[in-house]
Amino acid sequence: MTKGNSSADQLIANILTGIEEVKGKEITILDLRALENTVCDYFIICEGTSNTQVNAIVNSIQKQVSKTIKDKPWHIEGTDNAEWVLMDYVNVVVHVFQKHIREYYDIESLWGDAKTTEIETSY
Repeated sequence: MTKGNSSADQLIANILTGIEEVKGKEITILDLRALENTVCDYFIICEGTSNTQVNAIVNSIQKQVSKTIKDKPWHIEGTDNAEWVLMDYVNVVVHVFQKHIREYYDIESLWGDAKTTEIETSY
């Protein structure tokens, strides 16, 4: 994360807290700002082990961001089957996957030119 974009940094920090509170796995941040024609500045990608955990991650992110910085997603889709839920916070888009769906779509390689940050978790 960079200096000078404190609202995005704050949003990202709260999203990460939301993911970690319900033990989301394999958390990656893709910084898309140096790429042309992107829909947002950052992707945050993580995975849950089941549709129940995917929905728990989504709910935890929403609660954390709403409580701390009074923001809410502009749009959410995918909660019905909870294999891939997309949360659009405009400049930051969160992708919460089940592992097999994440591997199938492999969006990290689609955005291979993006600066990638892996988030270490202690669980």
